[in-house]
Amino acid sequence: MNAWLLRAVVLGALTVVLRTLLGFGMIYWPTQGGWMRVLCLIVVIGSGVVWGLADGRSDRRANPDPERGGADLTMRWLKAAVAGGLGAGIVSWILNFVPSFDLGDNGLLFEVTAGASFIVLLIFIPSMVGVATGRYLVTREANKAAARAQTPAQPATASHA
Repeated sequence: MNAWLLRAVVLGALTVVLRTLLGFGMIYWPTQGGWMRVLCLIVVIGSGVVWGLADGRSDRRANPDPERGGADLTMRWLKAAVAGGLGAGIVSWILNFVPSFDLGDNGLLFEVTAGASFIVLLIFIPSMVGVATGRYLVTREANKAAARAQTPAQPATASHA
């Protein structure tokens, strides 16, 4: 399975599951909708950041020289975000026909345009923040290790009391 396809399936499915749980939550606890929406957003954004962070760290370890490049993680995550957003929109639209599922009664046109574009942004932007942070952290660790290796060891001085 392609790396972007795995990310699209997992994050798209996560989005659909969270929308379904949010729909059930809004039916049974309608006054608690505000914090439930924020919690769902935090989970989706956090998942993108963590996965992007792992990608960025592993890519920088495999390609330590930033000038020579590495994997094209931008396109990997963009493909994943578009496929995940469109897939989540279509699956949500289909699940809306199942009785007792309340996902907003949005039409197919809305789900594959406005709904999908929002999911694309929720996947792509946090993952790119994670990739950049992961690459930065590995580069910083490597620079610290190189600085320690170049600094001559200071002889320990004994203090006399």
